Amino acid sequence: MADHATPNLPSRDLDASAAFYAALGFVVTYRDPGWMILERGGLALELFPDPSVDPATTAAGCCLRVDDLDGLYAACVRAGLPERRTGWPRLHAPTVEASGMRIGYLVDPDGTLLRLVQNP
Repeated sequence: MADHATPNLPSRDLDASAAFYAALGFVVTYRDPGWMILERGGLALELFPDPSVDPATTAAGCCLRVDDLDGLYAACVRAGLPERRTGWPRLHAPTVEASGMRIGYLVDPDGTLLRLVQNP
């Protein structure tokens, strides 16, 4: 197996998180009362229960570096995620940033920021 990292993200409710991410094409590959692993192709997210997470103030976040940013973004749109600048969940369309990288943004129901980064 190649070296890799998986973000560990808080969830106020693992069932709600599983349903949210399932709409984006993620499947639960492991689950117990204290941990859940979701996978979509080569992406993996690991979530742990934290009912005290405040979506308005959490600093949780990660980057999802993908070969098909447009496909992932389209899955988010099909799932009905609103494109807006406040609230959660929400979606921001991919743009080319000053770094030259093409990045979109997804904020999940727990306020976690997922940067959706197009691989070069």
